[in-house]
Amino acid sequence: MTLAESDFAADRRVHDMGSALRDYRDRIRAGELGALPAVLGLIALVALFTALKPDTFLSKGNMANLSVQALPITILAMGLVFVLLLGEIDLSAGVASGLCAAVLAKLITDAGQPWYVAVLSAVAIGIVIGTTIGWLVSVLRIPSFVVTLAFFLGLQGVTLRLIGEGGTVAVRDELIVALSNRNMPIWLGWTLATACVAGYTATQLLRWRRRHVRDLHSKPIGFVLAQCAVVAAALLIGTYVLSLDRAPSPLITLGGIPWGVPLVGALLIVCTFVLGRTAYGRHIYAVGGNAEAARRAGINVTRVRVSVFMIGSGLAAVSGIVAASRLNSVATDAGGGNTLLYAVGAAVIGGTSLFGGRGKARDAVLGGLVIALIDNGLGLLGTSAYLSYLITGLVLLFAAAIDALARRRRSNVGR
Repeated sequence: MTLAESDFAADRRVHDMGSALRDYRDRIRAGELGALPAVLGLIALVALFTALKPDTFLSKGNMANLSVQALPITILAMGLVFVLLLGEIDLSAGVASGLCAAVLAKLITDAGQPWYVAVLSAVAIGIVIGTTIGWLVSVLRIPSFVVTLAFFLGLQGVTLRLIGEGGTVAVRDELIVALSNRNMPIWLGWTLATACVAGYTATQLLRWRRRHVRDLHSKPIGFVLAQCAVVAAALLIGTYVLSLDRAPSPLITLGGIPWGVPLVGALLIVCTFVLGRTAYGRHIYAVGGNAEAARRAGINVTRVRVSVFMIGSGLAAVSGIVAASRLNSVATDAGGGNTLLYAVGAAVIGGTSLFGGRGKARDAVLGGLVIALIDNGLGLLGTSAYLSYLITGLVLLFAAAIDALARRRRSNVGR
């Protein structure tokens, strides 16, 4: 036996299902909770609302309504994940989405521009807003809380000036309206679901094979297959439910996946790839973990900070477009109210840390579903408005408390 083999023999142990489960248990004890609280919350909420409203909550119509209801918050939360990964905050994301939606509506309705010009203009406005915020935070070193609070107030004024007090601008473009109000052909929904299952399975198996061939530490193949089976079951069951005919009258047929759902899926894939498989994504985590260490390692911290605000506001624009599609209009209060709080809550509930350095794009999807489930379920129960606010606030506070306790636990064990 060579010296190198003896030195690294302990690192080349067999990694079977039992050791993988033990490692996962140790990570949970050390505060590495990941998406576990969100998944448990989803299961608990589904069980609770099913027991309280068995005839309506799991109905085909309500499941489709739930998927559409979660779209704007999920997209907005996905952009906020990038900002939160640096330990920053963007209080203006909600009203930025409203302003971008107003730009879209005015261009389509008043200026008669085609949908693609309106969409590109709205997203460009969002990116400009994010660039300005990022420059003020990164170059002038103004705290992001102060900058985005100022933008939160100012952008509402711009929207009010653009639309007019008490005004509403209708959105009548067929393609924009279809995002939240039309469904894909059933055959296309099944084709996309099957392709996603095949692509995800192939990606996971190829990653496992590369690590296994190089004799690197990897998950056991049984764990990888189980993970693929869970994702496949979720996608295929969701596709089956949304493909059922949910028309209230036998004279018409209404089924298929809403067009906005694959849009969120595409954004999730892109954001996951950027954060997990690119140097830029690694730089975001590095800056969020320790900005000074990242700077000393040669990372352009200023550029990373500016870019995450650009991404956040750009996705806020997409969120505003989807919200306008759902309502078929844009009002002066678009993106205001609880929009931002729900989006931040979705990201945190999904597992993104408020302290930076930890989080994934999937957190926005899981947290967005939790927020939508709470809102949808309480609506079905006919809960008073004040109770809905109280319950949602308590859920957000609980998620933030879990994040703080997990961070303290990680500090105690030296992670």
